Amino acid sequence: MKIQIENNQNKFKISKRYVRSTVKIILENLGCLDKEISISFYKDEDIQNLNKKYLNKDYPTNVLSFSLQEGEFGDINPQILGDVVISVDTAQRDADKSGLTLQQEINFLIIHGILHLLGYDHEKTTKEKMRKMQRKEKELFRLLNIS
Repeated sequence: MKIQIENNQNKFKISKRYVRSTVKIILENLGCLDKEISISFYKDEDIQNLNKKYLNKDYPTNVLSFSLQEGEFGDINPQILGDVVISVDTAQRDADKSGLTLQQEINFLIIHGILHLLGYDHEKTTKEKMRKMQRKEKELFRLLNIS
């Protein structure tokens, strides 16, 4: 398993060691220990630029997932899942609204992003597939809070 972590913002402290262990627990639970993944942390301005460039949405968002498993060349390197990009600014606002710590919110966003990389969806899908993703998110979130 290869986990690349980049912290491209300096407003919030990010423990790469903690993120690495979190990602390892998630991938292990999902049966993906042989996969490679990149997790990056940005400020709102930077994730807004990515959101606009790749999704034509001109606003910051909490998490973006860029799968390397999808599309015409998705089978070229099947062990590379892709990239999860998190706005720590938005994560902090979301954590404040929901009563979570910033670390808990980041954990949830990592889970959410990884599930997207594995093909889970909650937007352009059936209600049952949306519920399946939500159940898996809750299961993994509980697992992380126990670990």
